[in-house]
Amino acid sequence: MELYLDSANVDDWQKLMPLGFLKGITTNPLLVARAGLEYPDIDWFEMAKRASDLGAIELHAQVYGSSDNYLTWSEKLLEAGSSANIRTVAKVPLIPDAIAIVPQLKSLGCPILMTACYSAQQMILSSALGADYIAPYFGRMLERKLPAYEAMAQMLAVEASPNNRTRILIASLRNIEQMIRLSEMGCTCFTLSPALVSDLVNDDESSRAVQEFEMAMPFAGLSQ
Repeated sequence: MELYLDSANVDDWQKLMPLGFLKGITTNPLLVARAGLEYPDIDWFEMAKRASDLGAIELHAQVYGSSDNYLTWSEKLLEAGSSANIRTVAKVPLIPDAIAIVPQLKSLGCPILMTACYSAQQMILSSALGADYIAPYFGRMLERKLPAYEAMAQMLAVEASPNNRTRILIASLRNIEQMIRLSEMGCTCFTLSPALVSDLVNDDESSRAVQEFEMAMPFAGLSQ
């Protein structure tokens, strides 16, 4: 199972990455805006170093603006990753202008994640492009009344096909129950919001059991 923290807030990084089970961090312009930052002003060298220092193996960041700028921006992202000793992955939206740039990005040796996926056919496209990942927006698919679970089953079939190299990285989860059901289907790669990371590690019954253990401690010696 490979789990990624979905946040551009470095306070979230510092709090949650030390838990030790998150492989990396994913970001996009919306998450950066929520963190009170301006996407064009992000220093990816600094961000990559922070992520690496906190134990992240990968940092995923999204291209932006005109597709003419994707190559230059991705080169800088690669340099930032190399400097910080972390694998940086360029997130490319599944729209025609962006798709057309993917072969050039791959020629740079840039790992690719195709993002903003809403249908199984986009898994076929991403596989044909040789992308490393595809990110279906699962929660948004459900909210838009799309057949999300059926699409995931179809995408898993493509993922398991011979010569495919594209992994499904589920994004836009709304709750842990969705994650569990998708895991039952065979999904093994997820992005999680800070709230979902907290939900994953906290269980009321486990906390109650530990309290009972601690309450029993002062009397442990009496039974010996």
